[in-house]
Amino acid sequence: MIFSSIPFLVYFFPIVFLGYYILSFSRMAQNIWLLIASLLFYAWGEPIYVFLMIGSILFNSIIAIIIEKVKGQKLKKGLLVFSIVGNISVLFVFKYLMFVVGIVNSAFAGLLPEYKITLPIGISFFTFQALSYVVDVYRGTTKAENPFYVGLYVAFFPQLIAGPIVQYNSIAEQIRSRKSSIDKVALGLSRFAVGVGKKILIANNLAIIANEVFNWSLIGSDKLAVPATLAWLGSIAYSLQLYFDFSAYSDMAIGLGLCFGFKFKENFNYPYVAGSISEFWKRWHISLTDWFRDYVYIPLGGNRVANKDTMVRNLAIVWLLTGIWHGANWTFIVWGMFFFAFQLFERILDFDNHVHNEFFKHVYTLLIVNFQWVLFRADDIYQAGRFYLNMFGLNNNGILSQTALMFVREYWMFLLAGIIFSTPIIPMLNKWFHSHEKTPIHVAYSIAYPVLMSVMVIVCISYLVIGSYNPFIYFNF
Repeated sequence: MIFSSIPFLVYFFPIVFLGYYILSFSRMAQNIWLLIASLLFYAWGEPIYVFLMIGSILFNSIIAIIIEKVKGQKLKKGLLVFSIVGNISVLFVFKYLMFVVGIVNSAFAGLLPEYKITLPIGISFFTFQALSYVVDVYRGTTKAENPFYVGLYVAFFPQLIAGPIVQYNSIAEQIRSRKSSIDKVALGLSRFAVGVGKKILIANNLAIIANEVFNWSLIGSDKLAVPATLAWLGSIAYSLQLYFDFSAYSDMAIGLGLCFGFKFKENFNYPYVAGSISEFWKRWHISLTDWFRDYVYIPLGGNRVANKDTMVRNLAIVWLLTGIWHGANWTFIVWGMFFFAFQLFERILDFDNHVHNEFFKHVYTLLIVNFQWVLFRADDIYQAGRFYLNMFGLNNNGILSQTALMFVREYWMFLLAGIIFSTPIIPMLNKWFHSHEKTPIHVAYSIAYPVLMSVMVIVCISYLVIGSYNPFIYFNF
């Protein structure tokens, strides 16, 4: 079940929301209700793999309790290693085993049998959350909890299948004693509505352009050449689609959390206004960046190492793992290592301090990120290579494209909206309106905003009713 779907919007969320506040006489009853609802939410799409998630919860809960109770540091470390190996092994089997088998078979001609293994939805997200909980208990920054609280933390449906990746110590107190209010619910519903609008009205329409262009590039230049302008349009549409698709889910997750009294950290901060690759990754998928920093980079030594070669190694490991985390494909591995190379280049150059032209920095960042998303979207390295050739007219593909003009005429409103709303124009407008409190402008804004949000949700539901295109990219991770 996805948030931008009729079953969720019309049935699941209203029932869970109503039941939650009927049980407002007891925090424990509310937590039980949310855990049951979250397990049902996951079971809707994964009726078998819900038991895998429950197993992950129980396994990590028990390990954490034992780690806290035992005395010897060696034993604690052994239990931590056991937990890490157990979690990574499950992730490896479901996400990477067949990729490795394919590599072996390509080298040794069918040496190993191949099977079809279905990837459980959101396995990377809930595995990382469960693992970070055990590590925090080992470090002493979090107290071991009973499996019920850990279960709610891992399975809580707003952030279960696509993040943001939440660290237990950030919501431990909220699970027991969070406070709900009309203001929180109003803010949460508003944030959720924004996410629904971004997903259905912008991301889904841009996905039509991106998918058509990338699918045509698979056919091959000998049958269908993709002209340069069409290739650029496809790459830009995908860059915007990816941002609005994923940030919309984070908006919806944060909004839903607020509706139930939880406050999650922001996961996106307008990454396309960044002036360097390093800054981009401080703004894009912030929870994943923080996770790798806290649980991989810093434990390896981070920047604070005497030998700069060690720092380079640490950075390379983080980006290799970041690429692998996103999927079992060489494209993701190369994608991660390219980002490593650009971040290393910026550190060597001291980019932020030596390059002062903000326009150049912004254009440089957008171009590099756009090129990287081509690799991220491509089915394989070969398609990515051909697509890059198409973008520069080096594939006997020509420059101008009537199809590109047709797409622009058909989808110009969504492209323009994507470009405008990928900048912080809305926060700036909000700040301006709130600086004019008790004025006619502020009164008009206060009335118009909820009306606009309501109309947008109605329009989005109408899109869903007529069966508009409604994919979700990060289900794949």
